[in-house]
Amino acid sequence: MDEAPSLQRIDAHLHFWHYSARDYPWIGEGMQALAVDCTPEQVLPLLEACGLTGAIAVQARGSVDETRYLLDLARRHGGICGVVGWEDLACDGIGERLQSWRAEPALCGWRHQVQDEPDASAFLCSAAFARGLSVLQRQGWAYDVLVFDHQMDAAAALCARHDAHWMVLDHLGKPPLAGLARDQHKGQAQAAFGRWQASLQRFAPLSHVACKLSGLVTEADWRSGLREPDRACLLQCLDTALQVFGPQRLMFGSDWPVCLLAAPYATVFELVDGWASSRLSASEREALWGGTAARCYGLRPQGMT
Repeated sequence: MDEAPSLQRIDAHLHFWHYSARDYPWIGEGMQALAVDCTPEQVLPLLEACGLTGAIAVQARGSVDETRYLLDLARRHGGICGVVGWEDLACDGIGERLQSWRAEPALCGWRHQVQDEPDASAFLCSAAFARGLSVLQRQGWAYDVLVFDHQMDAAAALCARHDAHWMVLDHLGKPPLAGLARDQHKGQAQAAFGRWQASLQRFAPLSHVACKLSGLVTEADWRSGLREPDRACLLQCLDTALQVFGPQRLMFGSDWPVCLLAAPYATVFELVDGWASSRLSASEREALWGGTAARCYGLRPQGMT
C-alpha cells in the first residue's frame, strides 16, 4: 500500500442529508436535532475554527443516489476532500460498476450499514459480498466497516479474509459505554466493555485495518449529556484504540451531525485533541489529524473554500 503525504488536517467522518422521516427512520424520539437538513454550510466553518482543512463525507443511506448526492456536494464545496459512498457489492457486474465511478475524483471509498443487517455475520460471510469486496480491493478502494460491538468478531474475521487493501473500522466498533459511567448495573456494563476490548484486540495484527476515532460521544448516555464520568470512559476507549492499532492507524472523525445529540462539534474535537496532545508525538498527531486518512483513502490535495 502506497504511502501518501499528510497534506491536510481532516475530519474523516461526517454526514450530510436533506431530512425526511422515510429516508432516515433511525432518527427517532429525542433526536430532533437531527431531524433537519444538515449541510456543508453549517459544519465547514466549525472545522475551520478547529484548524481543520477538509472532511470526508460518508454515506448515511444505502443507495447509489446517496453516492451521487455526496459527490455533487463535493463538487460544490472544496472542503469536502473525499466521499465514502454506497454501491451494491453483491450485484452482477460489480467490477464494471466500480470502474465506472473512477471518473469521480472525490470518491475514495465505500460503506454499507452492516450493523443494520438482520444477520450481520451471514451478510459478511456471503459469497456474493465476498466477491464484490475482493473486486473492490483489487481496484484499490478503501472499505469502511460499520458494526455494533457484538458484531465485532465477525467484522475482524472479514478483515482477516480481505487484506489486499485498506479497511477502516468506523466508530471504534461502537464500544458499549451507555452504562459504564453510571452506578446502576455497572458490573454488567464493565463486563460488556471487557468483551468489546477483547474483540477489538483481534484487529491488532491486521496492519491493513485503520480505525476512526469517531462516534464515541453518542455511544455514551447522550440523553443525559456528556458528563465528567463519561469523559473518563471516552479517554479509556481512546487509550484502548491506541494500544490496539498504534498511532499510525488512527484517524479523527466527528460523526457530525450525529455527535450533536451529545456534544457540539468543538467539544468533540477538543476531547480528542486534548487526549492526543498528552499521548502522541508531533508526527503521530500529524497521522491522526490527516496523514492516516490521506494514506488510506488516497486523498488528493484540496482545501477549504
